[in-house]
Amino acid sequence: MALARADLESLLRARQLDRTLTTALPQLDPRDPHALAPSGVSALDVRLGGGFPRGQLSELVGPRSSGRTSLLLQMIAAATARGEFVALVDALDMFDVESAVTAGVDLDRLLWIRGHLVTNQGLCRDLNQRAIEQAIRALTLVLQAGNFGLVVFDVAEAPADAVRRLPFTTWLRLQRMVEGSQTACVLVGAEPMARSSAGLTLKCGLRIADCGLDCGLPTTGGRRFHGALFDGLDVQARIVRARAREQEEACVALSTSA
Repeated sequence: MALARADLESLLRARQLDRTLTTALPQLDPRDPHALAPSGVSALDVRLGGGFPRGQLSELVGPRSSGRTSLLLQMIAAATARGEFVALVDALDMFDVESAVTAGVDLDRLLWIRGHLVTNQGLCRDLNQRAIEQAIRALTLVLQAGNFGLVVFDVAEAPADAVRRLPFTTWLRLQRMVEGSQTACVLVGAEPMARSSAGLTLKCGLRIADCGLDCGLPTTGGRRFHGALFDGLDVQARIVRARAREQEEACVALSTSA
C-alpha cells in the first residue's frame, strides 16, 4: 500500500497535480506589494489588506446596477496606470470603451477579447453553452500566455444556467494555471462561480444604510436624482471570502460616478 501511494504521489508531482484543495497554501504576506493587485479604490484596498491576491482566482459578483461594472473599470484603470497589461475576456461583448476611457483605462495596455451570447434562452441553450466554453478556452490561452497583471473573465450578463452547467473542475484547472504567477484573475458574474479556497469573493449591492461588519446586501435604495440628473449610486462592496486575509469579512461603502 505504501509503495502504491508513493508511486501515485510521484505521478501527480510529474503532472503538477500534487496540490489539491486540501493542501495548505502558503500564507500571503500583506506587506509584500508584489503579492497584491490594488483595486484603485483606497477604502476597499484597506479592507482587502492591499488589493486582490495575485496567483489566485477571485470573484467580483453582484446584480445589475450594483456598482459591479464601475468597480471593474476602476480595477482595470488602476492596473494599466501601474504599467501592467490587462486582458478582458468579455463573453457578452458588453464592454463600453467610452466609459473605460472616462474611468482612466489605458487602452494601449488592454487586450479585449469579445464574445457573444444570446441572453434570451429560447432554443439557444446549446449555442450559449458553446459560447461560454469558447470564452473559457480564450481565458485559458490568456493565462497560459502570462505577462498580464490582471485578467478578467466577464460573464455577468450571461444566462445563469449556461454558467452553472460548467463543470466545477473548470475552476480547479484555471486556479492551477494561475497559481504562483503574478496574475490576479478576477471572475465577474451575477453570483459566485469558482469559490476559490484562497482567492476572495467581493459582492456588490445597493446601500441603504451605513456599512458595517454585520451589514447585509440590500437590493433597493441608494439612488440619487436631482430633477432629471442622475448623480450615481451609493453602493457597498462586501468581502465574503478571503481566506488569505487577516480579516475574513468586511463591508465597504462606495459611491459610483455619474
